Amino acid sequence: MPQETRPEVVIGVDIGTTSTKVVAYGANGRQFASHTAGYPLDDPQPGYAEQDPQVILDAVLISIRAVVAELSEPVAGLSFGSAMHSLIGLDADGVPLTRSVTWADARSTRQAERLRAVPSGLALHRRTGTPMHPMAPLPKLLWFAEQEPKLFERVAHWVGIKDWVLLRLCEVLVTDHSVASGTGLMDIHKLEWDSEALAIAGITEEQLPQLVSTTAVLPGLTPQAAAATGLPQRTPVVVGAGDGPLANLGLGAVHPGMVACSIGTSGAMRVMVERPGVDPLGGVFCYALTEDRWTVGGAINNGGIVLRWAGEALAPDLGAHSEEELVALAARAPVGSGGLIMLPYLHSERAPHWSALPRGAYVGLTHGHRREHLVRAALEGVCQQLALVLSSVRAAGNEVREVRAGGGFARSGLWRQMLADVLGLPVSFATGPEGSSFGAAMLGMQALGLIPSIDVAFDLVRIEETVRPDPAAAATYAALLPLFAELYEALVPTFTSMRRMAPGLPTGLIQG
Repeated sequence: MPQETRPEVVIGVDIGTTSTKVVAYGANGRQFASHTAGYPLDDPQPGYAEQDPQVILDAVLISIRAVVAELSEPVAGLSFGSAMHSLIGLDADGVPLTRSVTWADARSTRQAERLRAVPSGLALHRRTGTPMHPMAPLPKLLWFAEQEPKLFERVAHWVGIKDWVLLRLCEVLVTDHSVASGTGLMDIHKLEWDSEALAIAGITEEQLPQLVSTTAVLPGLTPQAAAATGLPQRTPVVVGAGDGPLANLGLGAVHPGMVACSIGTSGAMRVMVERPGVDPLGGVFCYALTEDRWTVGGAINNGGIVLRWAGEALAPDLGAHSEEELVALAARAPVGSGGLIMLPYLHSERAPHWSALPRGAYVGLTHGHRREHLVRAALEGVCQQLALVLSSVRAAGNEVREVRAGGGFARSGLWRQMLADVLGLPVSFATGPEGSSFGAAMLGMQALGLIPSIDVAFDLVRIEETVRPDPAAAATYAALLPLFAELYEALVPTFTSMRRMAPGLPTGLIQG
């Protein structure tokens, strides 16, 4: 009898902040089927950003089942990716006692600032790869210990959203080195839970999932999960990684010196390295992909969301979904926006300052500026913030030879050129199978032996355009970048005073 052909379709599951995207890929990068299910990001109190874990699990199950129903090809396995930094408290039976507290949650700002202020804070950052910022689970745990002590004592296990989904699908409590490297609780050099971090958090190693490789393969699905997804119970499940490192893989930026840049609602710059480490000043994170591949870089809170704000605040007459009209408006202003600089910190900021303190600001405003200048300065501010992240990546000792970019902003020709000009580097824009779901599938294929290594992603990702910097524009932005950088430090005292005053100031519009 002829030998049965081994199935080569792997389903990549990307559990994002506002939706789960599930895509089935072949080993050649071909996409067979996809499905996306959205869910809300709730803010019941100022500074909160949390979700119902069950809603996310339902979205995962529905999306997997929808993809499986479209496939005629057999499924070799599932492989997972997820947004990093989430935290859920479980009881001894695995039932959530808390909601999923996401990376965007800022309730632990005070705890993060305390950690950053002591000399051991930077040492902890260098050892765990995670900045002391309210996005991270370590300060979140401190918040629960201080603000919800009775609940804190009841929690048997602290997990991330992907850990909990895998627990429900496979009845195994594990977390991968990639997601763990974003908790502030794991020593990235030893790949072990860090005893000092656990002591600070007031938890034990037994309260955390078992650490495993991102390519670890779980034996299969529970009968309930198999029925819910439409997959055989024996289907291999690859634990997978965090969405940031997987996005590098999804763009084919898998070699040292290749920077992946993404700008969606937020943004990020990451370079793949072979050994973990951060810069001396702690301006970057360091997260794992595999044992010999790490991503060094930084995420910014304010990406495409700044353009959305500009439309609502500066050009409401253009109506909703007016991104193209806004970009056309910005294109009418000159490079450098006539000396107008915007700090785009509408939602505070992460890299490279890792502080929840800053607020947005326009500096240099004159009577000659119009809304065209204000909109362009907002877009330039996003790119300049990414340039600061790139400087920190270089300060960590990393060579930068190539930039690959993706995300919603990449559809705009103006933003493409602006990014290349501000970075002063050619930027290649990918088309085809990109994103964390593709990265998750590629990692799963390596784990299941369907591809020799994740290096094949470099050849599978197609580049549709490479934009080179305009020399004159690049020189203007290079002159403005130091001013942009120094404004943050100059305004820190003002930001501090504004935060102190904020509770007493009215918000909202006056009706009537």
